[in-house]
Amino acid sequence: MEAPLYPDLPPDPSAPRGGQPAFWVGPRHLAGDDGRLYDVVADTLAGLGWTSLTIVRGRHEPGEEPEDRQVLRSTVLHISPDTLRWAQWALPDEPFHLGGLPIAWQISARAEASSPLAQWSAYFTRDVPGEAVVDFLVALDASNQPASPLARPELVLDAVAAHGWFRDIDQPEAVATDPTFTSHISLGEVPPLIQDGDLRALSAEDDETGPAGWQAWAEPVLGAPLLWVASFAASVPHDLVAAFAASLSSTAPVLRRVLPEATQERLLRAPAI
Repeated sequence: MEAPLYPDLPPDPSAPRGGQPAFWVGPRHLAGDDGRLYDVVADTLAGLGWTSLTIVRGRHEPGEEPEDRQVLRSTVLHISPDTLRWAQWALPDEPFHLGGLPIAWQISARAEASSPLAQWSAYFTRDVPGEAVVDFLVALDASNQPASPLARPELVLDAVAAHGWFRDIDQPEAVATDPTFTSHISLGEVPPLIQDGDLRALSAEDDETGPAGWQAWAEPVLGAPLLWVASFAASVPHDLVAAFAASLSSTAPVLRRVLPEATQERLLRAPAI
């Protein structure tokens, strides 16, 4: 267990009173999203001044009362003030899957407001720690050039290595793993359907390897279902991925009321009282 726990830290004053007890837990990368991944991210975006739009789609039968309308799919879209970046809560829309898990958040950016297409997209399933998604978005919001690579890929592995993760012996410049060998981050082939404005990614043939992108995932038990997956298109700037990686691997404990069943026995916890 690589994450020291600090039970003397004060509890989060914003945490709701009553209900399930709250705990400070670690390591963060196995702590899940507390069942609040939408709320945590949406609240952050609202604080950054992003605009939210809700799209509801459903079925209305003849003679059916409005309150009986069947809502089939709904999407919440958050757009930055300069419209160069946006985040979509995609889970209700039955999105495509990564590692067998449905996408919860899709975050995108473009170089110019006049362009209708995203330069890149990043994807996060449920149980990705909300703190890591938030730190990725804060870095994205602060970037003057959200679609331009401004750092080398080494920055990502340096971020996790600083928190005790191990570089892979065979691929030290591309792969790192936490000390319990449950969570991983890797620079390599991008899964299908990942949106990227890089023409090399669009034109790659079935037997060719396109530009490499960062992937991260947690596999608490070898061969069992993954806990979470994050996927970054090849064009996602490395400094933004590094912000996610640094937060994901942080040894600071996080406040949780809901713990993932698959990792409960691996977590250190202390009551937040």
